Amino acid sequence: MTEYLAVDGGTLAYEVAGAAGSGPLIVLAHGMGDHRAAYRAVVPQLVAAGHRVAAVDLRGCGESSADWPAWSRTALADDLLAVIRHLGGPAVLVGHSISGGAATIAAAREPSLVSAVAELAPFTRKQSIRLGDLRVRRFRQGMLRLLGAGVLGSAPLWRSYLDVAYPGPKPADWTERLGRIDALLREPGRMKAFQGMGRANPADAGARLGDVRCPVLVVMGTLDPDWTDPGAEGSAIVDALPPGLGRLEMIEGAGHYPHDQFPDEVVSLLLAFLRSETARA
Repeated sequence: MTEYLAVDGGTLAYEVAGAAGSGPLIVLAHGMGDHRAAYRAVVPQLVAAGHRVAAVDLRGCGESSADWPAWSRTALADDLLAVIRHLGGPAVLVGHSISGGAATIAAAREPSLVSAVAELAPFTRKQSIRLGDLRVRRFRQGMLRLLGAGVLGSAPLWRSYLDVAYPGPKPADWTERLGRIDALLREPGRMKAFQGMGRANPADAGARLGDVRCPVLVVMGTLDPDWTDPGAEGSAIVDALPPGLGRLEMIEGAGHYPHDQFPDEVVSLLLAFLRSETARA
């Protein structure tokens, strides 16, 4: 059931599953151009493991209000911290893509509210494209479609990008998933939100990596088209964190949406990460 939280600038939609159990609250945040159903295969498994789980629609997305004054990762971090406060944190914060950077900022700013972070295919550092990168076919295909979708505000180009971002077999409900994403982007203000997030510079998140004090799990897919070398990007994020806080896990064959392509593997990695950090604490 959808619940709503009013914050400065608009209203956030979220839903909570499970009751307080043996594990901490987990808050899930999706990437741009998406909505909280991106975690539809992850939530039941986390609840079964004893967690209370909140899946959030980012500002401008899903059932959250459409018109907001800012789209930066810092603004998204404000929203996620507001949800955690409202639900009675602390929480484990899981962020995908742009939300990975937002989770970094949230953890650095409010360490009492964020006990651990998992970043899935995160855009957490300033990016640069070299001419040689375009020789990598999957990167070239993905980047051109992604840039075209953002610049032109094109839902068809975004769907085309998603086809590259999900290499190999698609989820069983792929047609329905694409239909829902397309329908949401056609609602008033949703494409503006998509474009605003696409223009947001991840430098604000990268600048806070050294200020994080909680453990961080970075999960990358080996076939993620957003980087020529996804493993190198994940390692760079871990290296920018204080020593000993970060770990990188790679999922073979996954693209930019490991939690949707390989939800079982992502849940397994996340639960193992939380168990190990609980034991170490």
